[in-house]
Amino acid sequence: MSIDVRIPTPLRKHTDGQETVEVDGSTAGEVLHNLAERHPGLKDKIFTEDGEVRRYVNVFAGEEDIRFQDELETPITEGDDVSIVPAIAGGEA
Repeated sequence: MSIDVRIPTPLRKHTDGQETVEVDGSTAGEVLHNLAERHPGLKDKIFTEDGEVRRYVNVFAGEEDIRFQDELETPITEGDDVSIVPAIAGGEA
């Protein structure tokens, strides 16, 4: 099943400027691994050496963060978008 993955601006240089990339997968992990295989520059940006999603990268399946679901095993259903959202730090207190 094809899923649209929304790519944040800082990572689009790894997807030839594409804002959305269509990849196959039925879980968040399959989608992200297929994305990284298709666009190898994303692998180190998304995954740790152990294959886990980096702690500063948030991944949403539909409207829900996969960390509050089944993480990489989170099921993706037809019509779901997957969004990669890097955490942003800084600012004034």
